[in-house]
Amino acid sequence: MALDNGRPVATGPRRSIDLDAAEALRLLGSVSFGRIVFTQHALPTIRPVNHVLDDGDIVIRTHEGAALTSRTRQAGAPGVVVAYEADAIDPDTHLGWSVVVTGYAHLVTDPRDLARYQELLHPWVGRSMDYAVRIRPDLVAGVRLVPVDHPDEP
Repeated sequence: MALDNGRPVATGPRRSIDLDAAEALRLLGSVSFGRIVFTQHALPTIRPVNHVLDDGDIVIRTHEGAALTSRTRQAGAPGVVVAYEADAIDPDTHLGWSVVVTGYAHLVTDPRDLARYQELLHPWVGRSMDYAVRIRPDLVAGVRLVPVDHPDEP
């Protein structure tokens, strides 16, 4: 079977292996791109963003006027409920992993932390990103997609 781009797609059977939270966060930290899900006008909204993993927390940069900046600014403790998803799925074999984290997001307000994140995390878009949002994971779920004949992995 081939897609419109002409590349063959592997059609062998796969199975899903659940990952423990530590392995899921390790994998999430191995990539720099993900998607944040939050509520805007009572509807789910998804934004692609780049991130860093810092001591188990996911940190992204944002800007003045961004919906997420506004939502986190208005939220009291413990923050705004969000989901964050990152993955590495091979487009040819459809093998890889996916991680979804659910937790509370809040603006980083400590000037030293904000300065450190501005050094560590460089936005991919060409605009001023003066804010950082930290997501503290409460629920971490991950799966690895492997061929059916692949041995279980930790």
